[in-house]
Amino acid sequence: MPEQACGAPFKAIVLHDAEDVVHPDALRLLDRMCDRFDLVQLPVLPLPSQQSQWVAGHYCDEFAESHTKNLIVREAIGAAVPSAGVGCAFRRDALARLASEQSGRPFDPHSLTEDYEIGLRLAERGYSSVFVRMMDAQGQPVCTREHFPERLEDAVRQKTRWTIGISLAGWDRLGWHGGFTERWMRLRDRRAALSALVLGAAYLGGLVWMLLTLVGWLGGPAALPPHPWLPPLLTVTALLMLWRMLMRACFVTYAYGWRQGLWSLPRIAIGNLIAMLAARRALFRYAAMLRGAPLRWDKTTHRFPAHVMDGAP
Repeated sequence: MPEQACGAPFKAIVLHDAEDVVHPDALRLLDRMCDRFDLVQLPVLPLPSQQSQWVAGHYCDEFAESHTKNLIVREAIGAAVPSAGVGCAFRRDALARLASEQSGRPFDPHSLTEDYEIGLRLAERGYSSVFVRMMDAQGQPVCTREHFPERLEDAVRQKTRWTIGISLAGWDRLGWHGGFTERWMRLRDRRAALSALVLGAAYLGGLVWMLLTLVGWLGGPAALPPHPWLPPLLTVTALLMLWRMLMRACFVTYAYGWRQGLWSLPRIAIGNLIAMLAARRALFRYAAMLRGAPLRWDKTTHRFPAHVMDGAP
């Protein structure tokens, strides 16, 4: 119903995708929180897929950690809360100001990650944002659930768009604003391309080490002795990696149960593979954009939940 028919401006605009499973208490919670904040974001927890435990499952792991830990810390230290594009509400006056600055368009059509950008742009203009984690009467989180890509190709395409929009084009479009915590969080957001390069070097180094070890066992030439600092550095990095794996497993267990928590450990390798393939594709695509190639939106297909399609409650 348009505002003209209501005779009054809307209080807020809520964003959802057609395939979202919306919690019954979500709209009421967004309505209450919009009395105090200009941007309200609820958690997003992907639906586990029996057809794709590995590819679709790695989204469960990443969102469980991000929307159970990272965004909470981000808000606590005073950094801007980015919108996830679903399960979020924007106050009408905040969107109106953005629209007035962008030819009547609050969402920039030239951005590949306009939902992420709008949260940062609102914060730059002094608007408040909040990430809300609340439980319902049954002890379940009030959140948005949906299926994420289940094929490797689709996941790479989606992560490519995210990498271009946040890690690469974000430097040009959003720059570096705010205090130390805000700049630090933007640096973390934009590390995807560099992280993929480090991951690739690490996997290549591990492969070379295994080959050299095999050659030594077969009686080949002995490898050069390692630098004295190498063993302790490898020990420290191994401990840090184990700590990160433990933390991820804990947050996934909290969100999905212990079985998915165990699955999250081997799925780290799948997530790394997708990140490396997406970063490679993103760099080529971004270089083409810098040379004048038109903006290209890689839309990925999302599956509707079966119980909703079948009419089940």
